[in-house]
Amino acid sequence: MRVKLLSWLLATALVAPAMMAPAHAATFKWANNGDIRAMDPNTLNETVQNTLLANIYEPLVQRDKNLKVEPGLAVSWEQKSPVVWVFHLRPNVKWEDGSTLTADDVVFSFKRIAGKTSQQSDDVSTVKEVRKIDDLTVEIETLGPDPILLQELPGVSIMNKAWLEKNNSVEPAIVGTNENFALRNAMGTGPFRLTIREADRRTVMEKNPAWWGKVEHNLDRFEFTVIASAPTRVAALLSGEMDMIYTVPTQDMDRIAQTPGLKLIQGPELRTIYLGMDQFNPELLKSTVKGKNPLKDKRVREAFALAIDENAIAKVVMRGQAKPTWELWGDGINGFNPALNVRPKTDIARAKALLAEAGYPDGFGITLDCPNDRYVNDEAICTAISSMMAKVGVKVEVYARTKVKFFAEIGYPRYETSFYLLGWTPSTYDAENALKQLMQSRGKPGEGLGLGNDGGYSNKHVDDLIEKIAVELDGKKRSAMIDDAMKTIQGDFGTIPLHQQTIVWAAKKNIELTQPADNTFPMKWVNVK
Repeated sequence: MRVKLLSWLLATALVAPAMMAPAHAATFKWANNGDIRAMDPNTLNETVQNTLLANIYEPLVQRDKNLKVEPGLAVSWEQKSPVVWVFHLRPNVKWEDGSTLTADDVVFSFKRIAGKTSQQSDDVSTVKEVRKIDDLTVEIETLGPDPILLQELPGVSIMNKAWLEKNNSVEPAIVGTNENFALRNAMGTGPFRLTIREADRRTVMEKNPAWWGKVEHNLDRFEFTVIASAPTRVAALLSGEMDMIYTVPTQDMDRIAQTPGLKLIQGPELRTIYLGMDQFNPELLKSTVKGKNPLKDKRVREAFALAIDENAIAKVVMRGQAKPTWELWGDGINGFNPALNVRPKTDIARAKALLAEAGYPDGFGITLDCPNDRYVNDEAICTAISSMMAKVGVKVEVYARTKVKFFAEIGYPRYETSFYLLGWTPSTYDAENALKQLMQSRGKPGEGLGLGNDGGYSNKHVDDLIEKIAVELDGKKRSAMIDDAMKTIQGDFGTIPLHQQTIVWAAKKNIELTQPADNTFPMKWVNVK
């Protein structure tokens, strides 16, 4: 009898772990052409970084698969007055170290993201104060009525106050300028937790067993690998080394689609690719023109716009995987107006005449700053623009490099650029976000105004409209003001919108995932079958 009992106990010990493990638990391997900048969510407002860190850090309210707002770390909320909101925190949410999320963490996180060194302070520029009511209740007071507060909050990651204080990371570090613990380490409440971080190589996360949410994935861990070379990245997918690649070269789409066991995942993206120009500095930093800034002259900016044949870029460079645009936001963003989305026709003769009128009959030289691992065909787009600009006498030198270096140089607080290519998806899915972040006059450090305005565009009428748009509750009046702002910017040629790119991912056919229109990639919706 003792022998039978011992045999039963041994068998139970061997079977129990398998019974306790999730069905079909797996490792998921995916690759992109560029790395994220840091593990601190307040160091850069960029889609790949935001989407990777969203596996660790969570907001009060989050977005579902259809980008609709739903409860996150806050289980419910109500509005007490036009400027005061009350949020009730989800009870018993655990940090990775076993401590419990409280209102103190929320209040601290809002102060941190609004700080002088944060690159996401625009997301909370309407917030006057965040107050603790009790351990599970916070009150948010805005400077005025904010019609899109709930749309802004998914961009505010809640971080652990005690962990940051213990590790001397109370303020976000500025990448490339100073260092702190939070740049290379993480501790959150999300569905995954960081296990390995090798900058510019790979990031590994494993399932967080203490996560409060409903588990819809079957992953034990996932590995994010940086493969800068497009042919190598595609080869890694074809060989089975990678389960999925996030950035698919357009020239390889047909080959992947025709390969047994692989599939393309495609959809329209809300991001607009555009060109920015330095309209701030008295002298261009990267130009053959000395002693002045030709881009302060509207005629020169208009000449740049008329020299660029975006239809050719969309057809040839993007191989049809792009939709030309003239607004800074596309269809799908609140505030989009088809009547304002009509590009001026390419006109080489008019561009030359404008340059001559401005005093540059022979053109001049300028550097175009460009990432080579962020957007679809980003460096190729810049190269095509260089050729187009040469037709009007403007000699464009393309300076392409990895996005980690690119963003650090052209963005806040350095703004070391004269002419640049960027992409932007309004995180609120509202035009106000693009206006406030990209076109509002730069404010003082800590004010959270115009942080993404790398070209330094400034127009008082636009600034006044942005302030009114931020508090206008009447939808028709608000839309009219958004149109007014866009018309003014277009009339100034304050920026040169190019196109909306198509999202193209590629994966093995046994991979189930969700592809939102904002090009985020949440691991919590990935299954390996």
